[in-house]
Amino acid sequence: MAAMAAPPPAEPPVPPGRGRPSLLAVEPLLFLATVSLGLQGPLATQYLWDRLGAEHGYSDRNSTGSTGCGNGNATADPLRQEVEALVSHWNLYINLGGFFVSLFSVTLFGPWSDSVGRRPALILPAAGMALQTAIYLLVMYLELHVAFFLLGRILSGLTGDYNLILASCFAYVADTSERRARTFRVAILEACLGCAGMLASIGGGQWRKAQGYINPFWLAFAASLAATLYAAFFLRESVKQKKAAKLLTLSHYRAVYRLYTAPEHPSSRWKLALYSLAFFLIVTVHFGAKDLYVLYELGFPLCWASDLIGYGSAASYLAYLSSLAGLRLLQLCFEDTWVAEMGLISNIAGLVVISLATTTALMFTGYGILFLSMAATPVIRSKLSKLVSETEQGALFASIACVEGLCSLVATGVFNSLYPATLHFMRGFPFLFGAIILLIPAAILGWIQIWDSKHDYNHFQDASLSPTKN
Repeated sequence: MAAMAAPPPAEPPVPPGRGRPSLLAVEPLLFLATVSLGLQGPLATQYLWDRLGAEHGYSDRNSTGSTGCGNGNATADPLRQEVEALVSHWNLYINLGGFFVSLFSVTLFGPWSDSVGRRPALILPAAGMALQTAIYLLVMYLELHVAFFLLGRILSGLTGDYNLILASCFAYVADTSERRARTFRVAILEACLGCAGMLASIGGGQWRKAQGYINPFWLAFAASLAATLYAAFFLRESVKQKKAAKLLTLSHYRAVYRLYTAPEHPSSRWKLALYSLAFFLIVTVHFGAKDLYVLYELGFPLCWASDLIGYGSAASYLAYLSSLAGLRLLQLCFEDTWVAEMGLISNIAGLVVISLATTTALMFTGYGILFLSMAATPVIRSKLSKLVSETEQGALFASIACVEGLCSLVATGVFNSLYPATLHFMRGFPFLFGAIILLIPAAILGWIQIWDSKHDYNHFQDASLSPTKN
């Protein structure tokens, strides 16, 4: 008698709202959040410069905008230095405040989302970013003290800030993708970061010149609000077995701690640590180099104008898309690790050329060589996600988001200190330093791949000999 047919598998949970479409694509949400962040960051810094400069009388005295092309012969303006220091200090306060608050909230909400679902951990930070932008708009409309920028960033940090959006989006992709296709899905998410960053950096600057700060910040607010609504009403839940869980408990922090210390899978734990170290070094170099590109291009002998700087920024963001295409093609012939190694070679070679660039053609050649430079990070994210269980993805990507936030702070401190200290003997030394640092993650990835290959070969040999022993 034929066996009774098994019932069809249950569909993943659907968010409330029966009449609305339910999507499994988290990329639009990340794109909108990145556009909002990409608009806010540079424009907030420029607003601080204009506002604090006007309060100290600098903008009225220096309306000509002459730069002298950084030849080092011009006498430094003490008032300009004072304004630069004030802007730098406020940027530091805002960034540190947001980072330390979000450090605790991300590691709280990330593991919590493993139980209650990803959508709450996407709705909260997107709404927090919208609140931060609304506070920034109030500061501009009412000319409030710039300390309210810090308040807005802290409130956004309490809801997880952009780092929680990153963590939840990558965890969402890990929930909804097969292991074989996960690297490419992660690369698509990172390509969204590049496209959104390029749109925000180029469009925001031109818009500010044409209409000031208010309208671009309204777009940033609209993008954050749209991301919140998308997560609340259109995104399908990716956690298949949700369960109630307390939010304010130390067990969520212990879940992150156990990722790297639990003894049940010792090989996975040291791989987690090594992959995290490789990720930290790669992203730190990426952030550090990116911080210096504009300063390097403004100075002698390149002396780029704003149009060339815009083209250079677009070229650097295009590496996200070219890396996505290159990753897809190279995966047909190579293991993911070797694709990541090729990406690191592209990154190292491009930074070396940029460190020696004295002409516009050579600078753009360096940007061109970086075409595969963003291929390593999606491979590492994918490999990390495969080392933990389905119920640990939120904790894992929360820890990676914190590492990424730390990368930004370390990169700003190290590279921005290294640049003025090495100007007297090599302007491009920080880029060369970054290229040398990237040799470490290249060695880590290669060593893990060789170890895994030997382990798999020995395991295969033991399995093939076991019948003869019987």
